[in-house]
Amino acid sequence: MKMKKLQKLLQIFAFVPLIAKAQGTFVFDQQSSDESNGGSSANVIQTAQPTGQSFTPSLNGIGFVRLNLFDENRNNGLGATIYVNLRSDSITGPIIDSTAPVALPDNFGLPLNTGFVTFVFPAQITLQPGTKYFLQPIVQSGDSWGMFGGTFGYDRGELYAFGSSSPTTDYWFQEGIIVPEPSVAALILVGAGVLIWRKNRFLQVFARK
Repeated sequence: MKMKKLQKLLQIFAFVPLIAKAQGTFVFDQQSSDESNGGSSANVIQTAQPTGQSFTPSLNGIGFVRLNLFDENRNNGLGATIYVNLRSDSITGPIIDSTAPVALPDNFGLPLNTGFVTFVFPAQITLQPGTKYFLQPIVQSGDSWGMFGGTFGYDRGELYAFGSSSPTTDYWFQEGIIVPEPSVAALILVGAGVLIWRKNRFLQVFARK
């Protein structure tokens, strides 16, 4: 009877890392550049729609997107709330999912090329490696907001503005997956379960002698 109770307890411990709150590791897949080169040109998100960046993943999922943004109208007390659509087929194709919105303050991204923002999807989205997808930033509310781009040499996608592609330029972007890590509390509980099991096994062996 005690062994059955112990087995049930261990089964509960086995699921703790799945439900515990935990931080994650950001694993980058595709990017047009890193933060050492934030771009040399820009578009205003609202006026350049449909606008965004295409990419071709090598991983089978996406959990986050990073963009280089800035406040187009400074010192007016207005920020902006922005999110990113993930689309298939084209920059106006079906929306697969959208990131959580991010609120940015007045004068964000100043000095220029300091406005790197991470947008996170509610859950990791399954992608088909080798298939082109499209990232479309949307200003949900607030001020006019700019997004940096440039000639980065990224050859697995391109910038879109006013619905048309620009094969020689890209927006600054990074994307990838988030690998969850079990919390400290979860690891302690699992470790405690293993110790209880080892202790009971030792007592059983000792009792047989």
